[in-house]
Amino acid sequence: MADFKTHAAVGIVSSGMLATLTMAANVAPPHDLVTLALAGALGAILPDIDLENSRASQGMFSGLGIFLAFAILFNVSWKYSVAEMWIIWVGTFLVVRFAGHSVFHKYARHRGVFHSLLAGLFFAFTTSAVYYHLFGADATLSWLAGLFLFMGVLSHLLLDELFSVDFHGNRVKRSFGTALKLYDGRAPTASLTMAGAAALALLAAPPADAFLTIMGSEAIWALLQERMLPKGSWFGFIAEMDRLAFAGLGG
Repeated sequence: MADFKTHAAVGIVSSGMLATLTMAANVAPPHDLVTLALAGALGAILPDIDLENSRASQGMFSGLGIFLAFAILFNVSWKYSVAEMWIIWVGTFLVVRFAGHSVFHKYARHRGVFHSLLAGLFFAFTTSAVYYHLFGADATLSWLAGLFLFMGVLSHLLLDELFSVDFHGNRVKRSFGTALKLYDGRAPTASLTMAGAAALALLAAPPADAFLTIMGSEAIWALLQERMLPKGSWFGFIAEMDRLAFAGLGG
């Protein structure tokens, strides 16, 4: 299994490469690319949320605690004093960060249902819904955020599967096949629950028509193919060297 730093590094690099493709295709505004890349980086560490002492799990529950604390605070701020709002904010954060974290890991099993493509779809649909309904993003950008996050999850699963192969010893470790899977066959109830949650998240997600039209556009894929490699020299370096060499011979 790859460690946190490896997953984070691969997630950041792969998300940056995907953001570069998005920029080249002119699909999303440049100022949104950082947000999309961050969604991909988050997805790259998300499957380890079921590992109790992992940074991913601690960070996710801390972030969720902060998010819910502010969400509740914004809805009750008009009727409470500052001291009461402090208690509400801190209390909500502590309950989610520690009590929620403890209850979740009482039932979650590492490399269980959260370490699957099904969970990746749930996270992607949820991300699209959050971007659309809470952040006010348009439908296309919301689905792009979901796609970036899913690709981050996929990079995590693939990397863990790759680390299950010992290339030096020419053997396959016992963990092989537990990282990249559609669902957790060892826990059918958890998998069915995750499938239901993914379906609900999809219902809450924005309309996907415009996003699917863009993804299926032959013009965009032709543009990417045209821009994939430089025309002539790389960075203009070889052409400049040739020009200098020619100038030297002429002199």
